[in-house]
Amino acid sequence: MVDFLKDLNESQRNAVVNTEGPSLIIAGAGSGKTRTLTYRIAYLLQQGVRPSSVLALTFTNKAAAEMMDRIATLVGADKARQIWMGTFHSVFARILRQEASLLGYTSRYTIYDTLDSKSLIASIIKEMKLDTQLYKASEILTRISSAKNNLISWQAYLADARFKAMDEASKRPMIGEIYATYVRRCRKADAMDFDDLLLNTYILLRDFPDVLSRYQQKFNYLLVDEYQDTNYVQYLIVNKLAERHRNLCVVGDDAQSIYSFRGARIENILHFRTDYPDHKIFKLEQNYRSTQTIVNAANSIIKKNKNQIQKVVFSNNEPGEKIKVIESLSDYEEAFSIVQSIQSVLKSTNASYSDFVILYRTNAQSRIFEESLRRAGIPYKIYGNLSFYQRKEIKDVLAYFKLVVNPHDDEALKRVINYPSRGIGDTTLSKIATLAHQHDVSFWKVLTGTDPLALGVNKGTWNKIMSFIDLIRHFSDVLFSVNAYEMAMQIVQATGILNDLKEGNQAENISRLENVEELLNSIRDAVETFDEEEKEEEEGEQIFTLDRYLEKVSLLTDQDEKEEEKDKDRVTLMTVHSSKGLEYNYVYIAGLEEKLFPSQMSFSALQDLEEERRLFYVALTRARKKVVLSYALSRYRWGMPEDCKPSRFIAEIDPLFLDLSQVQQARYLFSPSAATAGGRAGSESFRSVSQRSPVAGRATVSPSVNHHKIKDPSFVPDDPRLLRVGQTVEHQLFGRGVILSMEGPMPDTKAIVQFETGEEKKLLLKFARLKILSALKE
Repeated sequence: MVDFLKDLNESQRNAVVNTEGPSLIIAGAGSGKTRTLTYRIAYLLQQGVRPSSVLALTFTNKAAAEMMDRIATLVGADKARQIWMGTFHSVFARILRQEASLLGYTSRYTIYDTLDSKSLIASIIKEMKLDTQLYKASEILTRISSAKNNLISWQAYLADARFKAMDEASKRPMIGEIYATYVRRCRKADAMDFDDLLLNTYILLRDFPDVLSRYQQKFNYLLVDEYQDTNYVQYLIVNKLAERHRNLCVVGDDAQSIYSFRGARIENILHFRTDYPDHKIFKLEQNYRSTQTIVNAANSIIKKNKNQIQKVVFSNNEPGEKIKVIESLSDYEEAFSIVQSIQSVLKSTNASYSDFVILYRTNAQSRIFEESLRRAGIPYKIYGNLSFYQRKEIKDVLAYFKLVVNPHDDEALKRVINYPSRGIGDTTLSKIATLAHQHDVSFWKVLTGTDPLALGVNKGTWNKIMSFIDLIRHFSDVLFSVNAYEMAMQIVQATGILNDLKEGNQAENISRLENVEELLNSIRDAVETFDEEEKEEEEGEQIFTLDRYLEKVSLLTDQDEKEEEKDKDRVTLMTVHSSKGLEYNYVYIAGLEEKLFPSQMSFSALQDLEEERRLFYVALTRARKKVVLSYALSRYRWGMPEDCKPSRFIAEIDPLFLDLSQVQQARYLFSPSAATAGGRAGSESFRSVSQRSPVAGRATVSPSVNHHKIKDPSFVPDDPRLLRVGQTVEHQLFGRGVILSMEGPMPDTKAIVQFETGEEKKLLLKFARLKILSALKE
């Protein structure tokens, strides 16, 4: 028996060996959470627990795969692969495949991804002739998703006066009808979206006691990763499954609960102790990732939150550098300064580009950093770009695969019935849709149960439709007789997709062809790694078929696809939300200004502001070696420059951990007025920061503007209509100058100004923000 407990610290060891009854493991950032969770499972197996009686739920396939690999190393691959481990969606999809008939689905149901769902909702909005400016598919999908995750059916939604009033107030009274139609269309297509995988699992366990009893008996031990990220329906399912044996272990960190906009409920982890009064709690408080300075700074931030489970995270790593704060006059200068800092670190260390990440609150902030990095010749990547599986050519091929597995999938049929072009146009598709909706059946049923006369098409079009039907039917009939790779190759060849992409030598076509080739490679890899034990587990299936591959692809998460690009040597740009679970040597947190980070949307409620603070805590704790905080005193919004206040979160960090050598207005930064509604930044220690930090108040000029005037917070520009040729004026960035000439009528008047540096600038006066220093000489 391997003694792997020696690899753990005392807190981790206690969390591993106390396996009976409800357990709450609070795992601070960088505290070895994954190791503890995997060792706990390995310990269970080492004590003789049957692997198939262990259910472990994660939020990403990457996390599940990493845990599985570690467990295999500890107890052997044979035992590890028998564990029920995966994402909530993948495990529940597996259960639903086996029980689908009880809910009125077939075992070959399609899983709609977000784009499929948006496409269907957009079609419904169009059919209802609704205003697409008011009824945006993405917003309606979010509304439907929220309803499902709170167990609100379309019937309950339509019957609830509160929802009706809310929708009428937003001038969208038809949301309930869209929801109802969407659900009916999914049912008709034998399809479930991501939310249905959760909702239908809950309904299955609620409405079929024998099924609930079977799975309760099966799973003696339940473990849930990232419990702070669970939503209401996930919470209910987990607790239902744990009712019999009560061996429920949840792992998470309330300080990293940042996904309420996706339905995550911090209450699930905060209330675990009241849900299970006989619980045991284990706190993993040693941070192995970050320097002492970073950990202490993060502690000083998060302690401001009231709703939390108390813990004291510490680090035995080196003290490390102080957290540098960079003040910039504008968002452009901010990007320049951060890129300059990256270049400086690269020159003075052996760091690689991939050691750096720039974090920001909103996606819109990335553009300026992209421009600055390009100008500096620094390679970069952005998380959140169009993923591999969302590219058009990949979606086209996958739609064929989906249609072969489930011919009633209307979204897949609409996508490929005329791709590659076979002469079946939009008019014909519209006729098919009309008949399908009239009789409340799928498109496939219309095409296989009608004739050209009923459909209203000519014989030539009908023959093309029948040829398409025969093609799909052929592959559907032989679906389970060949492996996924062989089937996929046959489909892309028989449908003409490869030939279509090979036509012409344009770079775009070559790229698309390469992407399809990569997709086929991934299917081949999946077939080759499919092992005997998995086959036996899946009720005697002896080959890895295309439906199995589709399910794996459909359940990929954003985080899984981020990991595919992680090892490329480039600077990373991403939102803070996207950074959770990742770590970098050098972390730059940009745009730390009131109304931006924290978001203006958070000012109205304490819980929202506390989530923004947790988001900042997550950003800080991504760093191993160094953190740089940055803010601008002016930022363009909707085409107009706007004065900005430094974020209260900077002032909430104990100044002992800050390097303020690049802050010109330290007293302003830490003054009580820096705080606004919902929180208070000022305190005695902050008011005395200039004494504690000798460089804080120094009038040192930033290297990027060493010939410019430093911005004064009291600067007030004059009305541009008062400006005249010959006046002496002041610009916030370029300093003093004289207006040499003016041209064009207001409000588009432009002026040429010669500044004291000798530079001449042509400025659009409505944006220039000039202050008049001297009147015209008479």
